[in-house]
Amino acid sequence: MSIKNLLIEMKNMSELMVDLAYSAVLFNSKTAAEEVITLENEVNAMNYEIKKESLVAARSYEDAEKLTALLEIAEATESMANAAKDLADLVLTGFKPHPVFKMVMEESDKSIVRVTIDDSSELANNTLGDLLLVNRTGMRVISIRRGVSWIYGPDKNTMLLAGDTLILKGTDEGADLLEKLAAGTCSLDDIPDELEE
Repeated sequence: MSIKNLLIEMKNMSELMVDLAYSAVLFNSKTAAEEVITLENEVNAMNYEIKKESLVAARSYEDAEKLTALLEIAEATESMANAAKDLADLVLTGFKPHPVFKMVMEESDKSIVRVTIDDSSELANNTLGDLLLVNRTGMRVISIRRGVSWIYGPDKNTMLLAGDTLILKGTDEGADLLEKLAAGTCSLDDIPDELEE
């Protein structure tokens, strides 16, 4: 894998880790916390690969100087992943968040919410790509709990099923819409195809 692709993958993975770590603390989810630990090991391995590839690619002092910036970005990204792991470790050691933490999360400009898809919901039996939830509600699905297993970083081809529990991140307005959609008390026809600014 090229340095560019490794950096893209590290960036995406570290963002997912931060979201999952906050979700793990907020909802006291050991499963989400364990996934953060697994992902952190992958980010560490990718950073190591970037270092190796950079050493191979540097043929001159000028090349080495240019690659130093990429190494700094990779190192900073790994630091973010390590911070997410530290949050996840709190959950795995039995830490119970202080009520102020929940207040802080509620005051944040991005909400992290958990909804379960009802049998009557139009979300059931549709892919994320068909639903266009990000465009329509401003909410992004971070992970899905299906029975005892989890789907992390779902994509447009991921099918939602009745009984799925979604962890989402986005606006307060979007969170309200998603709760109604998941409960089956609101229809997709009631929501515009694009969220208005």
